[in-house]
Amino acid sequence: MRATVTQIGLLFFLLIGFQSQAQDINWLTWEEAVNLSQTDANPKKIFIDVYTDWCGWCKKMDKDTFQNPEVSAYMHDNFYMVKMDAEGKDPIEYQGKTFKFVPSGRRGYHELAAALLQGKMSYPTVVFLDEKLNMLSPVPGYQKVKPFMQIAKYFGDNIYKEKDWQTYAGK
Repeated sequence: MRATVTQIGLLFFLLIGFQSQAQDINWLTWEEAVNLSQTDANPKKIFIDVYTDWCGWCKKMDKDTFQNPEVSAYMHDNFYMVKMDAEGKDPIEYQGKTFKFVPSGRRGYHELAAALLQGKMSYPTVVFLDEKLNMLSPVPGYQKVKPFMQIAKYFGDNIYKEKDWQTYAGK
């Protein structure tokens, strides 16, 4: 009995230890990221996680990928990270235009999310913008840590300027 209690206790402490390794990401609003990109002496690129509240894969990517210590540290160092609800109701300014919520069907969508996703409204989709807020690429679908890091480094380390994706990814 004592051995069982000891094993359960050790398992409990191991689980708490693994949980404490998860990193909190400082998600910014669109406005905060744009402001930082315009006022920082050395602006970063912008990373946008486009999600919906009902998207299970979005929640899984938050937990499994974005909370990974390697991912969160790299992303924090190289990007302003924005969380964007694709069904958000607040207007957003981008490149001189005001993007608004459009009621459609049961839920509706935000015009900026539709523009960033190039009309392909699938979730999760992450979007990379350069330091001047120009689109680099949307990347649709759930990404595990290793493939996500490969994609993030492609943009974060400016590899996209020298190699196309096929060459970089070794395909």
